[in-house]
Amino acid sequence: MAKPTNDQQSPASPSANPWTAAYDYTVDTLQRSVLYADVMRQRGNQYQRHMAKRHPNVLSMKSELVLDAREFERPVNYGLLRIVPPDDVPADPLKRPFLVVDPRAGHGPGIGGFKPESEIGVAVRAGHPCYFASFLPQPTETQTVEDVMRAEARFLEEIIALHPESEGKPVVVGNCQAGWQIMMTAAMRPELFGPIIVAGAPLSYWAGWRGMNPMRYSGGLLGGSWLTAMTSDLGNGQFDGAWLVQNFENLNPANTLWSKQYNLYAKVDTEASRYLDFERWWGGHVFLNGPEIQYIVDNLFIGNRLSTAGLVTSDGIRIDLRNIRSPIIVFCSKGDNITPPPQALGWIPDLYQDDAEVVAHGQTIVYAVHESIGHLGIFVSGSVARKEHTEFTANIDLIDVLPPGIYQAEIADKTPETLNADLAPGDYVVSFARRKLDDVRAIVDRNEEDDRRFAAVSRISDINLGLYRSFVQPWVRAMVTPQSAEWMQRMHPLRLPYELISDRNPWVAPVAQMAQQARENRRPVAADNPFVVMERMMSNSIVTGLNFWQELRDAAGEQWFMGIYGSPLVQDWAGLNGAKRDDPPRKHPGVSPEHREFMDQRAAELRSQLDKGGVREAAIRMMLYVSSAEGSFDERSFAMLRKMRADADANLALQEFKDVARDQALMMRLDRQGALQAMPKLLEGASADEIRHAFGTMRHVLEATGPLSERARACLEEVETIFREAAQRALAREQMASGSPTGKKRASRHTKNAPLGSETAEAVPSPELTAEGAAVSKRRASASPRKTTVRKRTKS
Repeated sequence: MAKPTNDQQSPASPSANPWTAAYDYTVDTLQRSVLYADVMRQRGNQYQRHMAKRHPNVLSMKSELVLDAREFERPVNYGLLRIVPPDDVPADPLKRPFLVVDPRAGHGPGIGGFKPESEIGVAVRAGHPCYFASFLPQPTETQTVEDVMRAEARFLEEIIALHPESEGKPVVVGNCQAGWQIMMTAAMRPELFGPIIVAGAPLSYWAGWRGMNPMRYSGGLLGGSWLTAMTSDLGNGQFDGAWLVQNFENLNPANTLWSKQYNLYAKVDTEASRYLDFERWWGGHVFLNGPEIQYIVDNLFIGNRLSTAGLVTSDGIRIDLRNIRSPIIVFCSKGDNITPPPQALGWIPDLYQDDAEVVAHGQTIVYAVHESIGHLGIFVSGSVARKEHTEFTANIDLIDVLPPGIYQAEIADKTPETLNADLAPGDYVVSFARRKLDDVRAIVDRNEEDDRRFAAVSRISDINLGLYRSFVQPWVRAMVTPQSAEWMQRMHPLRLPYELISDRNPWVAPVAQMAQQARENRRPVAADNPFVVMERMMSNSIVTGLNFWQELRDAAGEQWFMGIYGSPLVQDWAGLNGAKRDDPPRKHPGVSPEHREFMDQRAAELRSQLDKGGVREAAIRMMLYVSSAEGSFDERSFAMLRKMRADADANLALQEFKDVARDQALMMRLDRQGALQAMPKLLEGASADEIRHAFGTMRHVLEATGPLSERARACLEEVETIFREAAQRALAREQMASGSPTGKKRASRHTKNAPLGSETAEAVPSPELTAEGAAVSKRRASASPRKTTVRKRTKS
């Protein structure tokens, strides 16, 4: 029998002899320590190689440069990359392209395409042309946040020009910091955007849950943004992104100081590759210009001006997120302590006072709240990519045609009992349930007294920043040199281990040979070795102690923040208790007179169009009426609807279909009764077969997810009467036109409001229309010589 190789050796069997167990554990510990040190050495070498690249990123797939934003009129350190699709999955030119934008918040680019199971990987496998907005470690000398926004808009213009056959505008995915930045760009240039997915992106910075989200207190506890300015000055005009990463590290000291490293040490035989892959991104720190980070901290993190439409560009454009016309998908998690759900969703109640305002601005907002995944897991986790990102990508066209309003995405496992499971590809079924603004308010749980505290922080931050700039900044800038700035950067506590533990250090280089010997003679200890058990218990106790210390620290910080900035004296100093003391600290941005005038004109236009259209508009109106009573939209229903559109009206573009659906939804919201009463006129020009086919198909669409609710069933019966009577009138016209005596008799019978079921099978749809019946009607409609003529009439 062949002796197993070292790589195949199984852990040594436990021994009842404590001395043998101790010996086995000692050998294993020494080998693990050497192997752990070697992984640290490899990490340092990897860091040196990565940072030596001209365009470092961690994308796991090939790409090619399309645009270099350093050549723009207002240059920035960004570039547009086209992801080269694999040979077995070519890009479909008809599918809308995706643009993934990664956060520039301390780390380098590529986390959105870090693994095959990623945001980019999901889009590529679905056949979408995919692009990536990458960036360099060093900013250009003059770039600002506005310049980056304009570069992103230029990227989208190029993508749109490269895909003239696409059925829709590009889908833009923004992770973390990139999320709020693309939202600002979309508010400035809404015509360039298709659906927008913001994942783990903070948009309302004062929001959060008491006792759970301590990061929002940092600005107040540090006295405002003066420290940001001083850090940029010490960096000779550049802000080191490693300080931002340090803030993330400080949030979870148990993981930073122990768990992450111990997990590698305990599983060094299997964990090294995964650890090194992640560290390539985590250690790739980048820089921001001083004005960039100051704008971000002053206006967003402390000033909270984005969610209240308080930002204005240098050329006078107000950045109002209500200007966005594309659907917005917000993906957040309760386990995210960097961007908790209140910060991801708080902008919605900040901007809108009621549901009618959301509809009036034509906005479709979809949110999904994960129960446990952490901040990085939103972009990195393979399970999230396989589920949430796959479902968002697969149903992006459904999201794009949802009527204006607020929805919650609900993703359920597909089971053998799932009705019409073949209409939902993959392992899950997604539906979009209607929600109200009050549902979002319940998640955000806004506290006006806390808002007053944050407003005080904003005022005091401005005061402290002014004092720093007047009395300290000139001295700091006079002392700083390029050499001192570089020395500070290289000596940063997060960057220093990467610099020191590598082959460049002669004391570390010999570790490689020792590690090779350890691998050749590897003797892993058994998992139930008593000393290993004791090791794990000690590790758990360390984690528990650090977690306890973190809870004490966070609780103390929250109490200090609440006590200091809740003090009437401090609020007086900040000017909050002056002449306008009764004003809310976070004012709702008013609706401009121009927008009110536009909405009045739009309402008048829609009212004048209530009786315009044909059978297509009537069918969509029927679907919206019944589905509004049902309370949700399901991907299976949309798959059926998409198939109907492709079969019956193939030359109707998706954007045109979306416009028709949205107009009909607004009409139903504006005057539901009037829209229903106008449906008979919409059906006047259609044949009986077309009316039967439209009703049967829409009924099949609505019932694709299962039996309708009682309320929806009542609405269906109401519109069935409208379609039935229209079909009777159409059939009467057709029979009278035939001139046959039999036709005249049958026509007269149907014009006398015959009771349901008295007509012949050819007359109108039966109350129990089946899928087979819909198919028959569909075949008849396709054979009708009037079909093309009617379609042209409805389009006019």
